[in-house]
Amino acid sequence: MLALMRIGLIGAGNMAAALARGFAEPVLVSDPDASRAQALAAEVGGEALPSNAEVAERADLIVLCHKPAQLEEVAGEIASHSRAVASILWGVRIEALEDAYPDAAVYRFMPNIPVEVGRGVLGYVPGRLAASGPERDVLDLFERLGTVIALDEAAVDVAGALYSCGPAFFALVAEALVEATTRRGLDQTAARRMAVETMAGTAAVLSERGDDTLALRRRVASPGGVTEKGLDALERGGVRDAFDDAIGTVVGQGAP
Repeated sequence: MLALMRIGLIGAGNMAAALARGFAEPVLVSDPDASRAQALAAEVGGEALPSNAEVAERADLIVLCHKPAQLEEVAGEIASHSRAVASILWGVRIEALEDAYPDAAVYRFMPNIPVEVGRGVLGYVPGRLAASGPERDVLDLFERLGTVIALDEAAVDVAGALYSCGPAFFALVAEALVEATTRRGLDQTAARRMAVETMAGTAAVLSERGDDTLALRRRVASPGGVTEKGLDALERGGVRDAFDDAIGTVVGQGAP
C-alpha cells in the first residue's frame, strides 16, 4: 500500500520541507504562501495545489505542518476529506487532534530537522483509531526519516526539547569549538570541518557502543591528561547548568 500512498502536506515551511526531502516521494502541498508551496513541490517533484481542501481530497495521508493555532481553521476545511492524518504540530495533543478529526485515524509525530537526510528522531503517539487505519504504512513511511520512538504523550514536550532543539544546541557547541580554536590560530574552514566531522564520528561511535556517553568520555580522557583537564574546565564553566536552563526554558515556553 505504501508505494501507492499519496502524501499531502498542509504547510510548506522548514519542517514540511525537511519531511518532503526525507520521504523522497512526490507530495501534494498547499501553503498560504503559494510561491513557497510551488518551490517545495518543484524541489521534490510534487504538485502545489491552491487550497488545503484540494490536497485533502487527493491525498491518502494528510500531514499537518501548519501553525498550531490554525488547528480548528484547517480542520474545518479538510476534516470531511481526511481518512488518515499525521500531525507534527508542536504542543497539540492527540486528544485535540482527534477532536478536530473525529472520523480519521490520527498519528502524532514530533520530528527534527535531520529527517531531511534520513537521520532524524521522531517521537510517536498513536491515536485511538490508529490501528484501524494504515498505521503500519504510516510508520514505514516515517521510519524512512530516521528513528521513530513511541512516547507517552506526557513525555513529548520534554523529548522534543532534547531532539528538536538539539541540532541547534549541537551546532552552537560546534561554533564555540571553532571560535575557540580559530582564536588560537587554526584556519576557520578547517576548524569547521573538523568540528562537524568530530560530532558525526562521535555520534557514530556512541550509536555502535550502546549510547554510553560516560564510557566514551573515559576512553578519551586519560586520568590526569589534557582531555580530563578540558572536561573539568567545561564543568567549572557550568555546561550542565547551561543545558538544564536551556531545556527548562524550551519546555516552559512550549515550543522549540
